[in-house]
Amino acid sequence: MSQNDSDYIGWAEQSARQAVLHDFTHPDNWRVLVETKLLAGDDSGIRAVLVELFSVLGRDPDSLNQLEGVDMSEMGSEILEASLGADPLDPDAWWEITNGSDGGVDGFCSRLRILDLRDIRANVLFSRRLERLRDSGYEDEFLELSKLVLAHRPNNHETWGELGRMHERRGEFDNAWMCYDQAQLHFPEIPARDRFIERMESKMDDNTSASWNTPAIDSRVEFLSRMQSLAGHPISSVQETHAEDEGVLPLNEVDVLLREERLTEAFFLARRMAAEGIEGAIEKVEEIRSML
Repeated sequence: MSQNDSDYIGWAEQSARQAVLHDFTHPDNWRVLVETKLLAGDDSGIRAVLVELFSVLGRDPDSLNQLEGVDMSEMGSEILEASLGADPLDPDAWWEITNGSDGGVDGFCSRLRILDLRDIRANVLFSRRLERLRDSGYEDEFLELSKLVLAHRPNNHETWGELGRMHERRGEFDNAWMCYDQAQLHFPEIPARDRFIERMESKMDDNTSASWNTPAIDSRVEFLSRMQSLAGHPISSVQETHAEDEGVLPLNEVDVLLREERLTEAFFLARRMAAEGIEGAIEKVEEIRSML
């Protein structure tokens, strides 16, 4: 391979990598990236791309260990195509396969309950798949599983907004407000909570809706506690009582979770404390939000 060829392949590989970063849902971007690795004779690079794709698809990257010793220059493209064919990145293509197979929806729901969706791309991908379930009438599954997705990645403001709209349409206004509140916290450029309040006030002014007030503190605390529980293992009341007896500051509990790298649990706990009016909790929420 000449120096010019090597330079060209290096440039092509960088361009392909940028394309995947820009749009990870387009299968051709992954194909081109693997092709550049093949041209460069980079077996370890091909394996790394497949590991990355497996993470996006919610699969266990360690399953590639079963292919240890396999010549990726021979099998890499085949493994890629098999993965994309069985588990399409396009949500409409995925839904066509899932909805058309016996037990497809139940299998998907069961699988999602045990997945690690902290990878932002996997989180977005599965959120879009859940929207296909919702649009096909699986509303209860959407409500349950969207909360699981958000427990893994609470800064997914789009899913908070979709969840809020579902609750609003069902007349579950307190839940709608709490979802819109989360959406606006993570993406204040779209004031989802404020717009919802305006809609509710307009309905009351037109006498088309009963009187409604924003959720009480107890309701907000309960909601955030449930989200913390979904994110992991909430601190028990026994631990909280012990902390109070020892004179430990409440925010120290958040710091313990942060040291253990349990960011989503720490986030929901800090938000709960902010709702309870604990001093310093709002600042702690912002600190954690920048880490998500």
